[in-house]
Amino acid sequence: MTQGPKPRAAVLGSPIEHSLSPVIHLAAYAHLGLDWGYERVELQPAGFVGFVDALDDTWRGLSVTMPLKEQAAVCGVPDADVSLTGAANTVVPGLVRHVYNTDIVGLMDALRVEGLHESNVATIIGNGATARSAAVALARSGVRVIEVQGRNPDRLAEFRDWAEHACDVEVQPRSLGAPLDPASDVLISTTPSAALQGRLDTLAIELCPALRGVFDVIYHPWPTPLAQRASEAGLTMLSGLDLLVHQARHQVRLFTGMDVPVEVLMSAVRAELERRGAA
Repeated sequence: MTQGPKPRAAVLGSPIEHSLSPVIHLAAYAHLGLDWGYERVELQPAGFVGFVDALDDTWRGLSVTMPLKEQAAVCGVPDADVSLTGAANTVVPGLVRHVYNTDIVGLMDALRVEGLHESNVATIIGNGATARSAAVALARSGVRVIEVQGRNPDRLAEFRDWAEHACDVEVQPRSLGAPLDPASDVLISTTPSAALQGRLDTLAIELCPALRGVFDVIYHPWPTPLAQRASEAGLTMLSGLDLLVHQARHQVRLFTGMDVPVEVLMSAVRAELERRGAA
């Protein structure tokens, strides 16, 4: 009996060449005994709708990264978190296409594993799609006050208005690199490392008395200058790998209907990074 084409999935975005998503998903499928494919697709926003509309019935899911998360949010039936944030990172094709935001639950899981999920005051650097997911994750973890730092006063004001309505938190806008609120015990940075260049001294995380942990959503190159400063200060440190792995575990469940231990995924990622470092 001839077998048909095997099921497949992919990660879409730009740049995508070095994405670790294929490593994570293929490790998950192997663990689950599934002969599925997973590939990288370099894609700009202008080509997103055409690509998704052309999917055939071999496709089981799409992981979506920058700069496509806002386009993904309106390409199918959204879950509650997509409706709340206006950003989706997961597309599940079918007779009815559904879109999801697994960044929120991924952030929450990562914070919980490191004991950083019970906070009252937190700081977010950046005000884009990932920052919105971070605000929701922090609010659901009990944070009541969020300091948000950015360069554009108008975008900071928009973020404040959105977060206070969507997350029921008090938001305190600050200029990028301002000294942290002394009561802030978690810092999540969602900006490229270059945005903080020359600002780490004024940010002065080592002088914040309440700060317990820093979550920098960048994972390459690593460590970032912010991560290095956090390590020197003895703070708990999370990277973009923690977010990538935890949110991917939820994507795998949406694609396959099955769970995979997060340790399987993290082990695969670390092995790949060691391989790349040796190449």
